[in-house]
Amino acid sequence: MFGVKTANRALGSTLPILAGIKLEIQGSELRLLATDLERALIVTIPIESSKGKGTCVINGQLISKITGMLPDEELKLRLDDAGDKVEITSGEATFELLLLPATDYPEIPALPGDTLCVIQRERLVRALERTTFAAMSARETSRLNLTGVDILTRAEAIKMVATNGYRLALKEERLESGAPEGEYLIDADALKDLQSILGSVEDEQVKLAHKGGHLFFATSQVVFIARVIQEEYPDFERVIPRDNPVGLHMKREVFLNALQRAEITTAAESGAVVLEPRDSSLLLKSSSAEKGHTEERIPLLKPAGSLTISFRGEYLIEALRRMSSSEVVLWLKDSESAGLLEPTADSEEDQGFLYVCMPIRMD
Repeated sequence: MFGVKTANRALGSTLPILAGIKLEIQGSELRLLATDLERALIVTIPIESSKGKGTCVINGQLISKITGMLPDEELKLRLDDAGDKVEITSGEATFELLLLPATDYPEIPALPGDTLCVIQRERLVRALERTTFAAMSARETSRLNLTGVDILTRAEAIKMVATNGYRLALKEERLESGAPEGEYLIDADALKDLQSILGSVEDEQVKLAHKGGHLFFATSQVVFIARVIQEEYPDFERVIPRDNPVGLHMKREVFLNALQRAEITTAAESGAVVLEPRDSSLLLKSSSAEKGHTEERIPLLKPAGSLTISFRGEYLIEALRRMSSSEVVLWLKDSESAGLLEPTADSEEDQGFLYVCMPIRMD
């Protein structure tokens, strides 16, 4: 059941009531609501109802297990007269579940009437996929601004930026409608859930709205609500290299595969892969006392200058995996300056994407 599976992504654990999914019957529609107080979901599905209105709160894990094991056929829900139990019937199977107190359920913000902007669903998914991975998890840091994705709206474009202080991913996409200038910092883990949800909806467009410290992402069936993080975001423009003179032009898959092989023998703590361009080739090296040593040389598409620099292999791999361009260029300056990884222009999906990675100091 799409509605239950989707709503389950927003279940909370800090309060007993947050483990529940709130069901609201309004005529021929059933709304499923869930929240962990930082994010919320409203899923609307069509139903055949014998009652005009009704509300109850069901344990989310229970109803998810039940719907996951039932055949894909009609599901009937009946609320008892006392309002403390719900009966779920499908075929010959019947379940009677105890309800959570609906009066304890927190208020979920309503979708504002004013739209901030409209974006093609595929474009929004691309922007999320190419940025959320670069942020830090809340388990890794107490700096809330590094756990979020900075979303900026400017006229006809939306820009998303994420960083953990050692790397930065930026993706710009075109909007379907003009947008006022705005900036909204949203938890990256919440946006990863949004990305997964958008992969299951059929709408071609997503509407964005902002009200009361929340950013709303709305389709005809799902409204995803995220709390805006009230922290100042780092000045990311300042760290993007603008004049790195050494360009390593490579086939993306060739570079990616070589990095993955080199990563096998990297030291656990640093994950360092050494890059040494020489004329028309690039030497990749890694070593550790526990694992051994790897060396591999790959061709460059254009001759490049000579230098030696070391990056955390994982950081480059994660960016390359999310690109679709056949060729990429890694712009370098020296062994201590940030590198800039960009796709070539042969993939429309990668346009507006760039990736900055700080090098690892070599002894």
